[in-house]
Parts: sequence; structure tokens; C-alpha cells
Amino acid sequence: MYRHSLRTRVAIAFAACVAVLSIVWGFAFLGAVRLSEDRVLTQQLQHAAQSYPQLQQTIRAYSGAAELPDSIRAWALSNPAEGIYEFEAEELHVAVLAPVDDVQAPGFVVFDVAGIEAASSEDWWLVLVITGVVTTLGVLGFGLGILVMRRAVAPVAHLAKQVAEIDLERLSGDDYKRIAPERFGNDEVAVLAGAIEKTLARISAFIERERYFTSSASHELRTPITVITGALELLEQSNVSPADEKILERVRRATRDMKATIETFLFLAREEEPWSQHQPFLVKPLVQRALELQRELRNDKPIEVAIHEMASPRVQGHNEAFFIVVNNLIRNAFEHKLAGQEPISIHIKAHELVIINESKAASASSSRGYGLGLGIVQRLCERNDWSFTLQVEDNCAAASVAWKVAAKQTPQQA
Repeated sequence: MYRHSLRTRVAIAFAACVAVLSIVWGFAFLGAVRLSEDRVLTQQLQHAAQSYPQLQQTIRAYSGAAELPDSIRAWALSNPAEGIYEFEAEELHVAVLAPVDDVQAPGFVVFDVAGIEAASSEDWWLVLVITGVVTTLGVLGFGLGILVMRRAVAPVAHLAKQVAEIDLERLSGDDYKRIAPERFGNDEVAVLAGAIEKTLARISAFIERERYFTSSASHELRTPITVITGALELLEQSNVSPADEKILERVRRATRDMKATIETFLFLAREEEPWSQHQPFLVKPLVQRALELQRELRNDKPIEVAIHEMASPRVQGHNEAFFIVVNNLIRNAFEHKLAGQEPISIHIKAHELVIINESKAASASSSRGYGLGLGIVQRLCERNDWSFTLQVEDNCAAASVAWKVAAKQTPQQA
């Protein structure tokens, strides 16, 4: 449970990290200053002890340039500006003072640091020590920042982990309860967790309703079709007039179409079965089956079909789904084929089935399809990892279904 919002916790964590690093750096610089002071005083004291009992003066005052040491006298005669100057070779620090008490010549204060300043080797060791300290503090600050920010965004990471552990492909009815938004208090993460929980709950409820529908609709939808089919069989045994026979034939055709429609929608509604039971199957028998069905349904409309069998492929997937796809495409071609035109061409290749329809109504078929429509065909292909394409040029429509090779084919099959 968190009392503050995520934004507040991140701001507090950032401020705390900056404050801790500032305090650490402040103490580090204070320690460096104190160390430098102690080092300078120690060097001065050691230098004085070495000249005991004759103590040398390290700081001297001069009222004119003529009194300065020979090494810097020429420089002083050039009237330097007021300020502090350093002469490394002579190991001198000189302060140029403004003239006082109506004296025209400036004053000089000379600090002799010979024997007081550290040697170059000692300076390098000091640089290395400072570099090591700075690097250590930087690493510690980086680690502290990561730790603090990780603690601040821990609720987001926890929520992401809970969501990642949910298998969205096999969502159960209780998966949404794993989010538990009450763990996050009342901050932004809790709002996000609540929204995710509600969304998953709605999806889970929808899946349960879909499963219930598919489990019960199969029987409820097939029963009327079975009753109608049985009634038609009884009527066929009785003496009916030619006019009534045509009516019965239309009823048979509508019943077959309705049965195919029910089977297709039940296939699409099922999440696992029968799509998970993929087995290799031959393409040509299903094409012939679809042609026989369409010729039977349209015996009053003879259609010429030319089959070009370039291979005898096996397709990996569900054979009934493939039959529904092929049957719908052939039915679409039959519906828009006009008498006296070129026959429908069906090309069976190793990786593809192509149905070509040269018809004046081909452009209309591309937009609205027929029966279940091309949208359902697309969904069936996606479910089985097939690819569906439709190309329409002038008065020619070409529909193709491509697949991957299911297994290595024998020379007789090629």
C-alpha cells in the first residue's frame, strides 16, 4: 500500500538522491580543503624545523622594486599591475600592492615557497587519490540513483510482471483477479491496474459467453437443419408435381447453404478445436468436392471449369477449413460467371491454388463477394497460417490461396 502518488514518489526519490549526493560531495570537498590546509601548515613547519635555530622568513615586504631579489627585479621595474603573481622557476609568489602614503612606487609582498610546495610526484599522487575518490563517489551515486528509482517505480514493475504472467492466448475466467489493484493504493498505478483488471474481466466474460455459445449452438443450430432434411427426404418418397419438385429443390439448396454457413461460423467461433488438430491433406480432392457441390446446387446453370494440375501438394492445416475457403471462392466464381464466356481456370501448384474467373461481373465480386464473403475467407486463412490474395484487372479476377509445404513430397506426388 502506497500513501503517495507515483509522481510524488518519483519526485521525492529524485530529491532524496540529489540531497544525499550533495551532502556526500560537500563532506568530500570539505575534507579536501581541510587536508590541503593541514598539508600546507605541515610543510611550513617542517621547512622551519629544518633551518632551526636559524629560522628563515618566508614572507617579506618590499617598498620598492630595487629592493626585490635579483631574479624578479627586472619584472618589477616594468610596472606590473596590482595583483598576485606566481613564478614557478623561482618558487616565489608576489603580491603587487597599490602605492600608499603619497609614495609613488608600489609595494611588494614576496612569499618564498621553496621547500613548502609539494613535489610534482606528490601532486600526481594527490591527483590520483582525488580521481579515485571522485570515481568512487560517482559509482556510489549511480548505484544509489538506480536503487532509489527502482524502489520508486516498483509498483509499475510489479504490475508489468503480473500482466506478463497472464497468457492472453489462453485467458481463463480468473486471470483478471491476479492484477489486484487494491495493492497499489490510490495512485496512478492503481488506476491503470483497475482499468486493466476491468478490461480483462470483460474479455474473460466474453470468452465464457463465446464458449457457452459454441458448446450449445452446435446442437441448437443443427437440429432444425436435421428436421428440415428429414422432412425433405419424406417428401421425396411421395408423389409430387414437377412444380413442387422445383420448390423442394430450392429448399434443399437453401438447407445445404445454411448448413455450410453454420459449420463455417462454428469453426470460426471455436478457439482451440478443431484448429489445433492440423493434419496434412491433399488439395485436389477438396477442389473436386467443391466443384461437385456447386454443380449440384446450380444444375440449371452449366459452368465450364478447366483444372490445371501442376502438382499434387499437401497442405498443413484443417481440411474442412480449406474446403470452406475453396468452396466459397468457387461459388463466388460460379455466381459471377456468365454463359458463353471463358471457362473458370483452377491452377493447382506446389505452394498455391489459383482460381481465375474472366467475367464481365468480376469487378463486382471483388467488392462484395458472395455467400460468406471474402472477409470470412481471409479469417479462415489467417487461422491456418495461409495467405489469401485477390487481384482484379479489367474483367478478370484471380483469387489465390498460398501455403507452406506440409511434408516432403514423393516423386509420384510431384
